[in-house]
Amino acid sequence: MNEISVEVANICNSVLEEIINYLQESQDMNTKVIELKSAETLREKLDLTLSETGISLAELLPLIKSYLQYSVKTSSPRFLNLLFSGFSVPGILGEMVASASNTTMHTYDVAPVATLIELELIQNLNKLIGFPSGEGLMVTGGSNANLIGMFCARHKFVPEVKYNGLENNQLIAFVSDQAHYSYLKATNLLGIGSKNLIQVKSDRNGCLIPSELESEIIQALHNGKTPFFVGATAGTTVLGAFDNLPSIAQVTQKYGLWLHVDGAWGAPVLFSEKHRNLLAGSELADSFTWDAHKLMGVPLICSAILVKDKGILSQACSGVGTDYLFHDDENSSYNLGEMSLQCGRKVDALKFWLCWKYYGNKGYQARVEQLFEMAKYAVDLLHSQKNLELIIEPKFLNICFRYIPQNSHISAEIINQINLDIRNELIRSGQVFINYASYKDQILIRLILANPEIKKADLDTLFENILIQGKKSEKKYV
Repeated sequence: MNEISVEVANICNSVLEEIINYLQESQDMNTKVIELKSAETLREKLDLTLSETGISLAELLPLIKSYLQYSVKTSSPRFLNLLFSGFSVPGILGEMVASASNTTMHTYDVAPVATLIELELIQNLNKLIGFPSGEGLMVTGGSNANLIGMFCARHKFVPEVKYNGLENNQLIAFVSDQAHYSYLKATNLLGIGSKNLIQVKSDRNGCLIPSELESEIIQALHNGKTPFFVGATAGTTVLGAFDNLPSIAQVTQKYGLWLHVDGAWGAPVLFSEKHRNLLAGSELADSFTWDAHKLMGVPLICSAILVKDKGILSQACSGVGTDYLFHDDENSSYNLGEMSLQCGRKVDALKFWLCWKYYGNKGYQARVEQLFEMAKYAVDLLHSQKNLELIIEPKFLNICFRYIPQNSHISAEIINQINLDIRNELIRSGQVFINYASYKDQILIRLILANPEIKKADLDTLFENILIQGKKSEKKYV
């Protein structure tokens, strides 16, 4: 090895040691989930400056250490804030190899192995959903997948828009009032307009009401508009609700609308024989969003858009001026770039494939079912505490609850503030990273169970800390 290669190897080994230490510390109950600092304080502690001359590789190491020190430890069993948590060794290895090989996914000839891997992933995801002849693509997040689902629907209904623009077409899309905000962005980007996204009423469990959907479609038709798209959700962000796909599909088929399913959070229940009934009717959809970086634990970002009928992705996404990229050769049918809105596209398939190879279908089934068991344990704990109120009985891994003061004369507004105080103080202390949400004018604490390493003792500690902090906060308002 020459001198520079030795230096590179030593630095890489040192960085790997830091990463291993970071992951190990994240599992230590004595390590804070975050060392929370204000933006100005953190700016002072970090060397963020960029200079004319640059620095040596050795001088990068302390910068990496400080990055890890002040980053949220998302692999900790006490990181319960978002729809992802934990870490996957095969996934980390996949990220490292993909970065080292540093290719893009537009043609087979520049990414032969990665292309075959992505095609294998898409085929297996489609098989789970019930799209035996489907197609798909890895994309940059669930929001992008939802956008492309709506994009395909728009192309099916008014393909001339690709060349002429929307002109006088007044397209109307429908989603639940609990659906992800990415649909609003999609209507903006596609020129449909956010006022033409109808948010259909949901029931008390957060599920879209099919009869309300049909009423909204009839109203749109009466107004001379063109209904074209319905977005159902498999695992809503706040409550974890699963829309009734067979009932919704009856409506979409009756009126000839495209049915998209946002399964970014809930899709992996399809691995579980015990819980896949939550996604009954998935095969009735036209397109489907799947985030492997959520419940499957693959490192961010790792998402797919899946479409039942082959051909529409390339019809909708392809453009002109690509002669320099796509050549007619023996492997041209394997080129994925013409199906994509991107040209340069990262190899996200490798980390996903390595994780799936490592865990297998049975491993992911066990992961899903173990987390459901933890959810049941959390619900039982909530029922046993008079100061904690479960908002709804969960069907999935979102546990929404709130602290109820012993003093029954405290106003609803103060109860909301107490719950906000609890959440904020837990984060400030570094004990736990958990989120809150507003539902029917109530501030609730939202516990997300995505980390397969979480144990009953972790949940015991969580609720103990919430009760302690709740009593402290309650005293401020009495």
